[in-house]
This record gives sequence, C-alpha cells and structure tokens, in this order.
Amino acid sequence: MCERVRTLEVDNSNVLEYKYRLNQSLFSPSPLQINKGSRSIERKERHKKEEGKMAKAKVFFFIILVAVAFLDLLCLSIVRSDAAGSSVKFLPGFDGPLPFQLETGYIGVGESEDVQLFYYFVKSESDPKFDPLFLWLNGGPGCSALSGLIYEIGPMTFAPLEYNGSLPTLISHPYSWTKVANIVFLDLPVGTGFSYATTETAHQSNPSKACQHAHEFLLKWLNDHQEFISNPFYVAGDSYSGQLIPIIGQIISQGNEYGISPQINMKGYILGNPLTFPLEANYKFPFAHGMGLISDELFTSLEKNCEGESYLNINPENVKCYNNYERFNQLTTKVNEDQILEAQCKESNLLMPIQKEFGRSRLLVEKSKNIIGLDALPLVKCRSDWYILSKYWANDESVRDALHVRKGSLQEWSRCNKDLDYVFTRDDVIPYHLNLSIKGYRSLVYSGDHDFVIPFLSTQAWIRSLNYSIIDEWRPWMVDDQIAGYTRSYSNKMTFATVKGGGHTAPEYKPNECLKMLRRVCSGFNVVSEYVNFIF
Repeated sequence: MCERVRTLEVDNSNVLEYKYRLNQSLFSPSPLQINKGSRSIERKERHKKEEGKMAKAKVFFFIILVAVAFLDLLCLSIVRSDAAGSSVKFLPGFDGPLPFQLETGYIGVGESEDVQLFYYFVKSESDPKFDPLFLWLNGGPGCSALSGLIYEIGPMTFAPLEYNGSLPTLISHPYSWTKVANIVFLDLPVGTGFSYATTETAHQSNPSKACQHAHEFLLKWLNDHQEFISNPFYVAGDSYSGQLIPIIGQIISQGNEYGISPQINMKGYILGNPLTFPLEANYKFPFAHGMGLISDELFTSLEKNCEGESYLNINPENVKCYNNYERFNQLTTKVNEDQILEAQCKESNLLMPIQKEFGRSRLLVEKSKNIIGLDALPLVKCRSDWYILSKYWANDESVRDALHVRKGSLQEWSRCNKDLDYVFTRDDVIPYHLNLSIKGYRSLVYSGDHDFVIPFLSTQAWIRSLNYSIIDEWRPWMVDDQIAGYTRSYSNKMTFATVKGGGHTAPEYKPNECLKMLRRVCSGFNVVSEYVNFIF
C-alpha cells in the first residue's frame, strides 16, 4: 500500500500561463512506419531492432512535452471539488434494491469547472477496500460509459426483449468485472453521456483536453473518496480510448513524479482492441485474407499495387491500387465489422468517427436465443435493438431522477453522441506505451479475434515494434477446459491476449472468458494460469 503524500504547495500565478498550451503539440501525430500486410509483417520482424531504437528516441521527445504540460496540471490538481457523489439504491426497471453499491455524480474540471463530468461508480462485490480501482472509458469518441456498464463489464444489463413502449427491464449480469474490481465509469469527453459544459467554448474538446480533464477528474474524485487512494489503480477501456489511455497514464505518472497530491497508486492499464496508430486499418487486408473473405489473387495484388499507400487515404492516381481497393470493399461491405461471424442487420445513421474511419456500422445480431430464460417473450433480433433500449431507459425522467442527473443539463441522452464537438485524431500513441513500460507499469492488451474494425494483426504489429523480449511464448489460454484464446507475455510487464470469437468490444461477446482473464491477471497470474510475479 502506498503512503499518502502531503499536499504540494504551488504558486498558481507561475503556472496558469501554461494552461492547455500543449493541446496540439503534445498530441501531434508521429507515426512509426509499421507496414501493412503479412509480407510487411515478415519484413518488420527483420527490422524490429531498428524500429525499437526509433521508438525509444521518439519517446524522450514525448516525455519532455508531457513534463512541460504538468506545469499546467499542478494548479488544477489542488482545486478540490465540492460535489460529492450520491448513492443509488434503486433503479427503475430493476426488480428490488440493487445487489451492488452504485454511486453517481458530477465533478467539475477545467479553468472554471465549466466542464461537468458525469460518472458511475460501482464498488467491488468482493473486497472493495483492497481490490483494484479502475477508471473505465468507452470509445467513439462520444460513447457513454453507461454503454460499458450495461453492455460490457458492469453488474447489470438489459433483458434482450423487444421494446414494447414500457421501461426496459434491467437484470443482473453474472460476469461483471466488479466481481474483482472497483470501477469508475466516466463519461468522457465533455458532451458524452450525461457530461455537459456550462459555456459554449467548454463544449469544444480534443484529445489533449480530454486527457487533462480525466486526470483532473481523478484527482478530485480521489480527494472525495480517500479510502481508495491506496488501492492499486488501472486505467482501462477499449476502441477509441486506446488513443487516450496511454496518454492519461503518462500524465498520471508525471503527476506522481512532480509530487501532485493525491498520489495515484497507478500499477498499469488495460486495453481492448485499442486504436493505436494511423496505419492500423491497413491490417484489414491480411485479416480479410486470413479469414477467407478475399481471394489469394486479390490479396497478392493489393500488396503489390498498394505498397506504401494508406488504406484510409488511397491516391486515386494509383489506379491499380484503387481498383483493388474497390474490389475489396465490394467483397466485404456486407460483413459485420464488429464481429465478422454475426449477421449485419440494417444500415445505421449513427456512425461514430472511429466507425467512419475504420468501419461502416456496429449493428449486430444477437446469436444467443435465450440468455435469461424468457422464452415466452419476443427477443431482440439485432444488437442494435438491444442498444436502443439504453436510449429509452436513460431518457426516462424517473431514471434520470434515480441517477441524480441535473435537470436541464441535457435534453436527450444518446449511447454514442454523433454530434460531439471534438477533434477526432488517429495519432500514434506507441511511444507512450514504450515509456510506460520503461517506467515499470503493467499492461494487458486483449483483442477479440473476429473484430474487423481494429484487427488483432494490427495490435500484434505495434506490440512487436516495441522490440520487447518474449518471456512466455504463444500458447492457448483455457476456460472450462476449452481454448478461450491465445496469449504471449513480454518483458516490461506487457501481456497480449486474443479472445476467441470476441468482437470489437470483447467482453460484450465473451463475458465469461473476459472475466476469467481479468481474475487471473488481477490475482498475479497470467491468462494461462501460471504464476508470474510481474503481471498485475
């Protein structure tokens, strides 16, 4: 357990001039040239030592920038939040009192606390005094943390019943990550979920502001919940949050080094199918080929004609590549990109930035006919129908009252805000991973192996570029005597794991397996159940 550190005395007048000065420079892209395709992956193996040196050189530049950014955060961190969370004992749609401890509330961040961030806090159902504390972020950007709480890792979910005009029914989720951890689900950036701004300017956000807001939120939340200051802390999330979490980790680390109080007992971070670097989408080609979605001939032609091209921005003058790419799209356009084995329902008019850049839609068919034993009632036919239940529920006045949502702060809640006033970027955050590993922080990076949005091949590629030594070779990890995926552990305390059959948000598709994975890494075991003292 960490000792509490006295509050640092800071002269605010010497710090305020640096307010948000690095919003652009700190987060400007610096892509490692990770090539695409399986042949490129082989070439990358031959040059991984050179790439490792290049990444190490870049990371020192990032360290300097983050250090300067903390002159700004020094003044922010000592501002205490007067707002405390409110306990929630009952929720409309859930039968009886909640069988877990839920708190909701707002914490103001920014120069005049003109950004009000909404959160859901669920205490561990095991041993909250000693279990890890997670800060969970969803992707999008603009997808509410309620989506992660309800559909991925929280202690309740919606019964998958067709909407009939009444309030959707909530049921307990048996594979909640709150079985082993305390979790703060945060609506970030501003404009996400129930988070809101009090001024027009404060509505505008970008990766820099979002990461600074997350750190300020966490400092104030811990000041209000000092019983959790000593708990092991992890930043966690999936999808687009892969752009933010390594940077938030870096900011927390620098804050601890500067003596900012309260000290955050950060041990590491957890990422699922994370957006990490600009050329990630190029790995769609080898993924589609390996999954039998495109022919050998098309794949070979794509590699030959599109060498050096970006999947996201192909030069129309490269006619052969462009034609190959058009053919690729024709063959894969009706593939459900979130989980390629599930049917695609219908077109959606709600595409988040990451979907517009990397995929088309996230409308999935629920394969399980009966996950709660309600055979007599009509079940939802598509995941989109399941998702829409959250909109009906969260916009009900009785629900908002129960969640202590401030009246007048938001007209309509949406699971993913497509109108977010946010600068979407695809920056290279690999140097942050390298620096956090150098500092000794642990990391678990997992990939649903049937995700076509951010294929596991791209995640393997950037991890390989870090040039870490392999200390636990590629092997299966098991759940109930069945292969649940494959894993490899590296030096510098990083573990990579695939989730067999998992989609873009793996816990949504494989909840039992993902909970077992989390239990093992949080208990000091790797995902194949062999003890290793460097894992969580």
